[in-house]
Amino acid sequence: MNKNAIWAVVLSALVLFGYMFVQAKFFAPKNEEVTAVEQTADTVKADEAGTVAAVDGEVKEPSELEGAVVSEKEETFTVKTNKLEVVFTNRGGDVTSLKVLEHKDTWTKEPVELATNVTPDNKLFALAIGGAESKIIDDIFMVKEIPSENGEHVIAFAKKYAGYMLVKKYTFKDDEYVGKLEVMIEPGEGFKGISFASGDAKASYTLRTAPQIGPYYNKKLDRYENRTFIAHKDSKANKTILTDGKKGEYKKPYNWAGITGKYFAEIVIPADPEVIAQTKYEATKTDKDLGNAQAYFVRKEIGSERVNDTYYFYAGPRSEKEFKKYNVKETNAWNLEGLRLIDGISTYQFLGWLETILKWIMEYIYKFIPNWGISIIIMTILFKIVLFPINYKQMAGTQKMQEIQPRMKAIQDKYKDNPQRMQEETAKLYKEAGYNPMSGCLPMILQMMALFAMFDLFNNYFEFRGASFINGWIDDLSMGDSVLSWKYDIPFIGYNLRILPIIYLFSQLLYGKFTNMGGATNGQNAGTMKFMTYGLPIIFSFMFYNAPAGLLLFWTISNIFQFGQQMLIKKLTGKKADEKKNVVKFPKNGKKK
Repeated sequence: MNKNAIWAVVLSALVLFGYMFVQAKFFAPKNEEVTAVEQTADTVKADEAGTVAAVDGEVKEPSELEGAVVSEKEETFTVKTNKLEVVFTNRGGDVTSLKVLEHKDTWTKEPVELATNVTPDNKLFALAIGGAESKIIDDIFMVKEIPSENGEHVIAFAKKYAGYMLVKKYTFKDDEYVGKLEVMIEPGEGFKGISFASGDAKASYTLRTAPQIGPYYNKKLDRYENRTFIAHKDSKANKTILTDGKKGEYKKPYNWAGITGKYFAEIVIPADPEVIAQTKYEATKTDKDLGNAQAYFVRKEIGSERVNDTYYFYAGPRSEKEFKKYNVKETNAWNLEGLRLIDGISTYQFLGWLETILKWIMEYIYKFIPNWGISIIIMTILFKIVLFPINYKQMAGTQKMQEIQPRMKAIQDKYKDNPQRMQEETAKLYKEAGYNPMSGCLPMILQMMALFAMFDLFNNYFEFRGASFINGWIDDLSMGDSVLSWKYDIPFIGYNLRILPIIYLFSQLLYGKFTNMGGATNGQNAGTMKFMTYGLPIIFSFMFYNAPAGLLLFWTISNIFQFGQQMLIKKLTGKKADEKKNVVKFPKNGKKK
């Protein structure tokens, strides 16, 4: 491979990955104020040194618990709305299962389970007395199931301790992915408070999310999936991707925080964020395929007064439609407003406007033709039509470049020992021919911008999850297509035979071959252009082999339509060139020349 071909490889890689680097470096949300968390002997001693300052005095039972059932063994209880099915255990009053009824798991075909990797010592909304490192409460609680009324479902759990009663009351409503958890401390006679040392803070109890949020995913098959800690304040969401072994403490103020996946979220919304002393997160490996990814909310120390902490929580799809409900109180049953949960949907901030436009166009088309694949095709064609005037100028410039190629070669040969003079003469030639060497950059930049915007759409927007194009082939545009599977992981390919990347490859080769990219076909440039025409598409087809099918569909249709446009433009520019050659000119004396 000659020098120019090597440069082509390097520059092509920079075009592909440079934008991602700039986005991540300058535009992506940053992980604010993250401090490593280490469980040391000192923190354990600090927890042991904490106290529940109380005497075994009379505790008044709250009215919510009148008629509560007391059991000596562990039992489960189920609360079901039209959106969620939640299973509780009376051991700690914790959640052992939370299913999203309207959405199916890709693997099991059952409702998506958001509380996964649950064990006896780690459950959803489990409480621990003390800091995040403390063990969760393992006692059997009394239970009060309150009959459902007007779409509201309530269940409460309580346990008497020395000098106080701990109550956990859950409330759910129909048509809502938001529920409410109230943690109450009912003081008895002589109760003086709960205070444990937790790092540089004083803690009373710790509330946690599920060990891992669902649904299950295969890391080798879906490389675009992840688990992320997210905290939001003032229209800004700060995110930290939770790779195995990642631990940290978020120290900035926030309105809500939690754990999100590609398409689902568990978000905790304290009614009073000021009561939170610490917010920690960690991702730990387990003996399961998918390790834990969890957030901990450490409550400040409690005095002798009665405590009623309220936490709203969102457990459901990471969907614009659902998130928007909590911006205006009239659109949700809880009268919550201004939460801006929608800021938790990842976007390329620099290209957020383009994502919004492309998505709006597709959604509008979908209203008339309810097939997301067809929406992508029509949107792509419209996009290419809008770019036609720019592409026309680019192709006309390419035609001019081909015409002046012999003169370019003569200048290069004549001034090969004088680069400055060669540059000056080349500039003169460009000016004389009316050719702008930068004219081909704008269409490529716009095409890449659209490609990155579409990539983000199909990796973050819930509305495209499970969106089908052709049943039996492309059943989910947010994932790669598949016609055949096997048990072994083949490098760059994985476990599936996918047809769409192969179709994309042929469309790219067709586009490159018949549009004569660059217009240079002699000397060292010939080798470079062959690599650009044939080599890069092959490399890209492997790089994007497991990309979302919707992205490859957009790219493939774009290539095919672009090929048709280029053929039309080439024909038009060719006619103009022939007309110029056949112009009959007359000298000033009026005689035919």
